Order: sequence, then C-alpha cells, then structure tokens
Amino acid sequence: MTNNYKIAVFAGDGIGPEVTQEALRVLDVTAELAGFTVDCKHFPHGSEHYLATGELLPDDVLEEVRGMDAVYLGAIGDPRVEVGLVERAVIAGLRFGLDLYVNLRPIRLMAEKFCPLKGKTARDIDFVVVRENTEDAYAGIGGILKKGTDNEVAMQQMVYTRQGVERVIRYAFETARKRDRQKKLLLVDKANAIRAQDIWTRIFAEVGEEYPDIEREHAYVDAACMWMVKNPESFDTVVTTNLFGDIITDLGAVLQGGMGVAASGNINPGKVSLFEPIHGSAPKYKGQNVSCPIAAIAAVYMMLDELGQSSSAAKIEQAIEKVLSSEDVTSVSASSGISTSEWGDRVIEALRQL
Repeated sequence: MTNNYKIAVFAGDGIGPEVTQEALRVLDVTAELAGFTVDCKHFPHGSEHYLATGELLPDDVLEEVRGMDAVYLGAIGDPRVEVGLVERAVIAGLRFGLDLYVNLRPIRLMAEKFCPLKGKTARDIDFVVVRENTEDAYAGIGGILKKGTDNEVAMQQMVYTRQGVERVIRYAFETARKRDRQKKLLLVDKANAIRAQDIWTRIFAEVGEEYPDIEREHAYVDAACMWMVKNPESFDTVVTTNLFGDIITDLGAVLQGGMGVAASGNINPGKVSLFEPIHGSAPKYKGQNVSCPIAAIAAVYMMLDELGQSSSAAKIEQAIEKVLSSEDVTSVSASSGISTSEWGDRVIEALRQL
C-alpha cells in the first residue's frame, strides 16, 4: 500500500467547489494524522469551463486521470447549459472511459433524528446497494426520430451483457461476504415484465452457487421500494440494474437522512475509481456558504476505504456520526444555520479527538 496518493479533483459547478473544499480539508487532516500524503490535481472541467472555452472533457485529460489513484467529483450541472450536456460529457465520460462498472451506495443512518420512518433506528438502516453502472438504458443506444413533429418517435434501448451482469453480481456477492452482517444478497429486477432482465435472474443463480455462505433473495423493483420503507432492517446487500439502482438509491438516501449526507463510489476494482456526493450542484446556493458538505466528506471516507486506508476511512465516518448526533444539529439542509465551513470545522475537530 502506497503512502502517497494522486487524486484528480473535479470540483464542478454550483456548490461543488464549496463542499469539495471542506472535503479536501478533512482529507488533508486525515492524511496528516495517519502519516500518508495526498497530491490533488484540480481540473476545471465543468459548466463554467464549458461556457468560457467550449471544451467538455478532452481525451488527454481522461488519459491523465487514468494514471492517478482516484477521482474526486464535487457536482456538475448549470441551468445556463443544455440539460445533461456537461453531465454526459464529464460524469458519463469518466464513468465509461474508466469503466467504472460498480456504483456503490451505502445506506446507513448515522443519526436517528434525521430518519423519516417512525420507530426506525440506526440499527435498522444499514445496508448497501451495488448498482450496475455502465449498461442498461444509460448505454446511450437510442435517439429521437422526426423530433418536434406529430410523428415523433423516441427510443432508448436497455442493454445487458453477460460480462457486465456477471461482474457486478460477483462484486455484490463479495461485498455481502466482506460486510459479514446478515450475509444476504438481494437481487432487484423486473424480469416478470422486462423479459430481457431474465439474464440477471439466471446469472444471479449461477454465480450464487459459488457463494454457499451467502443467502440469496429476489424482489421486483416495485416490491423492493415498498419493503425499503416498511422493513429496511431486512436489507443487507442489494444488487440491481443501472436504471433501478438510480431510483432506489435516492429512496435509500432519504431513509438515511437525505441527499445532504449520501455519497457514492463509482468503482473499477483495483483501478482508478471516482467518488462523489450524490446531491446536485444546487446553483441557487452557490457562493452562499450555506450548503452542508457532509455528503462530500462521506465521499472522502469511501475513497480512502477503496484505496486501502480503511482505518482512516472509519475515523472520518465516526467523526461525521459524532457531528450529526450533536444536539444543535437539527438539519442537514441549506437552512440548518450551520455554514459550509463550520460543518468542515466540526468534522475536523471530531476527527482530531478520536
């Protein structure tokens, strides 16, 4: 394990630079305390850069990023730019260019007061969703014919390959084993109505034979959403398609306290991976120093865990939990009364006390 890490940073748009600044402050303190070093290279590519230069994500930048240890992303999106243009170029460009085939989303409640479910505790909400990240409707196969006319037709193809499905299912089984909690893996699909998803059902059964220690369960996506609200304590590890994973993980984020605390990893195991808060760029709060950076800081501990600095990752997670549990913390929204920089100060103080 190296003691020096090269991190590509795309702070992005809106509140992205503000929350990223606090996340990197926490990263620097963590590195200082643990005795490793971090070399961050900042890339300007986002909406502001596009508006100023017309440039999105050049091939040479992607090639440079391949040689780094990890990527940290703040947030992308600006109402002055065509919807999805920069997101597809930067986020999808990195995702597909680096083959980040796993989207890992921990759903863990750190402070019970932020859970919208009556009677549920931190013990009840602690699971992880493994979302396939490079196929399905997001593969980009499709388009619009005769746009703007009465005969307009729009199509988007769902694409599933044996290699793509098998590798993410295998990763999910390994995750369930590593978590060593309920040792249970739930497949979420809609194979009864979308018959192409039968490939998921079959490969899940085939790969599952190699993991006799992991209990296998199956749910259709509509039922899974219902059970996430009704019985979140029954979930341990979930594996699902790209589209369904996009939806159910935002439901999971609400269960754990909201977008302000949720982070994700876009992972190619053993290779350069990307970590980010899952909230948007929230341009209306840009430059106001009111946005909560907890999700951005959580992305740092996910990054360190993937890089092998598990002890440091755990300490950041504990520091976040301590801050969120403070009596005067009643919200993680922009109206919390706690400034972005103060959130960072509080996490750093808690980190130094551990």
